[in-house]
Amino acid sequence: MASRFQNKTVVLTGAASGIALCCAQKYADEGGRVCMVDVNEEGVLAAAAAICAKGGTAVGVRADIRDYAQVKAAVALAVERFGGVDIMVNCAGGASSRVKGYVGVPYHELPVEVIDWGLDVNLKGAVYFCHAVLGQMIKQKGGVFINLGSVDGLTGSTCLDYGAAKSAMIGLTKSLTVIGSPHGIRACCVSPGPVLTRPEMARMKTRLGRAAETHEVADLILYLSSDQAAFITGANYVIDGGRSCGGI
Repeated sequence: MASRFQNKTVVLTGAASGIALCCAQKYADEGGRVCMVDVNEEGVLAAAAAICAKGGTAVGVRADIRDYAQVKAAVALAVERFGGVDIMVNCAGGASSRVKGYVGVPYHELPVEVIDWGLDVNLKGAVYFCHAVLGQMIKQKGGVFINLGSVDGLTGSTCLDYGAAKSAMIGLTKSLTVIGSPHGIRACCVSPGPVLTRPEMARMKTRLGRAAETHEVADLILYLSSDQAAFITGANYVIDGGRSCGGI
């Protein structure tokens, strides 16, 4: 267990907090070299520094995933610093309905600019990183993509663009599998239900009567990106406490 990711380079988006931060810490604990990407420069640099202070290997990168030039620069830094990209975790995201100043506003009254932000952050940024990393993985003859979907991509959502983008992450994963398999590249989607990254998540109902702990989702991500899951690709893994079963 301690060496599952020894000398593996992992790029993670949204890594200043939440699930991606938890994953970065766990990858580093198991020997991985983590390139942590987030639009929150202060937060991501502090998170990377904390990993390094514990003896891990990490670098923090400020990048807006909606900007392809910044995406390319972040990937180039990982390759320059660590020699390649073995695992790409597309974790950044968020519902446009929670954008400051628009909480509680009916969806049809949201400005289109807010909807554009939701589509860009939840889908286009992931597509950008897949495009930027794919060539490197083909060159290396191997790699793993992990894309973060959501239970809302299966059940639908009152935030239309969020549900659409998270559903599209499954299609992105399957398409990566079609393209990547001949080159030894795998791809999986992980679709969580409520996760205790925010206090209000605890109020969302599941069949198991609770929200997931962050580390529970991170543990699944690490398993799927490890050699233990070498025969798994193209699949969506739902970790939602039974929320998608309905009737709650």
